Amino acid sequence: MKNIADIELKLGVKFQRKDLLELAFVHSSYLNENPGKFIESNERLEFLGDAIIGASVAEELFKKNPNWTEGELSQARLILVNGKNLASLASSMQLGLYMYLGEGEDATGGRSKPNNLEDLLEAIVGALFLDQGYEIARQFIDRTLISMLPNLTPVEGMGAPNNPKSTLQETVQSEGYPPPTYETVKIDGPDHSREFTSEVSVDGVVIGKGIGSSKAISQQAAATQGLETIHQKKIGT
Repeated sequence: MKNIADIELKLGVKFQRKDLLELAFVHSSYLNENPGKFIESNERLEFLGDAIIGASVAEELFKKNPNWTEGELSQARLILVNGKNLASLASSMQLGLYMYLGEGEDATGGRSKPNNLEDLLEAIVGALFLDQGYEIARQFIDRTLISMLPNLTPVEGMGAPNNPKSTLQETVQSEGYPPPTYETVKIDGPDHSREFTSEVSVDGVVIGKGIGSSKAISQQAAATQGLETIHQKKIGT
């Protein structure tokens, strides 16, 4: 890659292993059309970077919000570690220009596709973690992703951390899926102490299940699990 220095300038980080940084820009479509050029695509780095970003954001939220509950912290993390935010950050740095893409993917706008940009940013974080460790990767995330986003409280932001149903709906629709649907699949217990079990589905796929003392509470619990499923990219699998 001829533009390593330009990329490092945009990222504000000097890599010791330039091959790791280059690998972060290798889309699977390029690998398919150019066998032998690289031994793998950026998908494994993407997996690693996703985990590092999640851990870094969780740490930052935990430190800055000592009065938040586990549920509020979880929802805020899901809001911050959102595909749209990651893609927007990669786009603002014009990182898509440097991607190794197959001809077909390039011709169909692959350099600006949100999914590609999200995956690219995650792969870069994974490469940085392998190159220089967690603390440097965490500092990069704090300097770029976290600092660019508005401060969140338990009652503001995208859908509000304490309203998982709203957050889930906005999240799935931002990813191009239809709105989630809820179904109460089980009711247990006597009249004075009911236990409701609800499931939430997106595009026909069950992504979360929740239990509560009312239908509404069980749906909120299902939505919380659904958000975790989306964060882990399990929809449709």
